[in-house]
Amino acid sequence: MKKILLLSDTHSYIDNDILKYTKQADEVWHAGDIGNLTVTDTLQKLKPLRAVYGNIDNDEARREFPLHNRFICEGVDVWITHIGGYPGRYDKRVRYDIYQNPPKLFICGHSHILKVMPDKKTGLLHMNPGAIGKHGFHTVRTMLRFEIDKGNIQNLEVIELKR
Repeated sequence: MKKILLLSDTHSYIDNDILKYTKQADEVWHAGDIGNLTVTDTLQKLKPLRAVYGNIDNDEARREFPLHNRFICEGVDVWITHIGGYPGRYDKRVRYDIYQNPPKLFICGHSHILKVMPDKKTGLLHMNPGAIGKHGFHTVRTMLRFEIDKGNIQNLEVIELKR
């Protein structure tokens, strides 16, 4: 079993609240728009990190992290990308692959809007943790945590922090 902390859109921001939840996880996943790599360097000192770069990330972040990160975690096929859309409205860059070879868990960021929803057409679960940074239009900072155990995604929690 793995405890996952899922965040996105830090936009160079990290604080003790994020780090508190990082310490409680087994792994941290970041769905892009990292900003300054001090964010990911800090997270990696505490826990294993899987991340992708986002549209605001510079060349340094793009050299360190991929655009797409697809992997198996505890029997779950996971795909993380920054701009992915959501069920019924996938971005054109991922749409074909989603329908031809859907993962069990599809994660993206970018919108700053927290969404968790099943895609009944493909059988995947879509997650967007919203934005945990302070840059953007969102009024509440959000991230998700959940567990993956023997192919099951369970105990999903929304974490809300003050802006």
